Amino acid sequence: MSNGRGGKRGGRPPGSAPKGARGAKKAGRGGGKPNNRGKGQPKQTGRRGEGQRGTTPLRPTDEDRRSSLGGDQVEGRHAVRELLMAGTRRTREVVLAGDLDSAPILDDIIDLADEQKVTLREIARSKFESMTRTDGAQGVLAIAAPLRATELADLMEPDIDGTKPFLLLLDGITDPHNLGAILRTAECCGVTGIILPRHRAAHVTPTVAKTAAGAIEHLRIAAVGGLPSAMKTLSSRGIWTVGLDAGGDRSIFDLPMADEPVALILGAEGPGLSRLVRERCDTVASIPMLGVLGSLNVSNAAAVACYEITRRRQS
Repeated sequence: MSNGRGGKRGGRPPGSAPKGARGAKKAGRGGGKPNNRGKGQPKQTGRRGEGQRGTTPLRPTDEDRRSSLGGDQVEGRHAVRELLMAGTRRTREVVLAGDLDSAPILDDIIDLADEQKVTLREIARSKFESMTRTDGAQGVLAIAAPLRATELADLMEPDIDGTKPFLLLLDGITDPHNLGAILRTAECCGVTGIILPRHRAAHVTPTVAKTAAGAIEHLRIAAVGGLPSAMKTLSSRGIWTVGLDAGGDRSIFDLPMADEPVALILGAEGPGLSRLVRERCDTVASIPMLGVLGSLNVSNAAAVACYEITRRRQS
């Protein structure tokens, strides 16, 4: 991602900390103040209280491990910048490949790491690639404290601004690219909480974190033993549970409870909603399919359904 500003940044030997480039860049900016929104501060979304936000110890206790969702290795430029900008968990180290061209987003990452006193290392490309766990890490990765799970009870409460719960339950979604894309959509359209099953489902791997492009830093995520039991708890608190399935009873565009406290449940591609989850739904809705194909990718279906609920809630 070069912006054509003069080739390589710095020309330092692989393995050295890029302090020279940081110092020179700072001098040219009048003291090194980063030039974007509230760097090093939490993104102000007007949502929720704490959730998984807050600093997690880098040496987790047994309780920390039980409540961890993963996410300790973050790869990709946007995901790493958002990790540092959010400031919701401790970042231990940022690692850069040594052959990167200069780009504004890389300058942002270096500035933010400086401000937060995060260790910044530049290493040879071959060594960098051996550390990565995703395809196309864009020459940047960070090591951070794991994400902390939120309690289910906290997700059932209105936001601090009075917004009614809009939850997203994911039933057996194991593809990390799909999960990451769904989380990105959920953050963008105002979902107030995510509920994942602890077993037989993807959690926050490096691929999920990269695909989500920083959304994991701003979402509250709960992990539960079983979705049917969690759905029963939600119903007892007056939250409508709406399954999304091709064989639904009504169209997602005709959902009378969309502006109420609502939980949308998505099933995995292929199997769809599991039997017990479908039985627990207050209603099952479908997305009208007008072409020859009979279904959408689950992340695309999530985008359609989530934004329809958001549209109804805003109107």
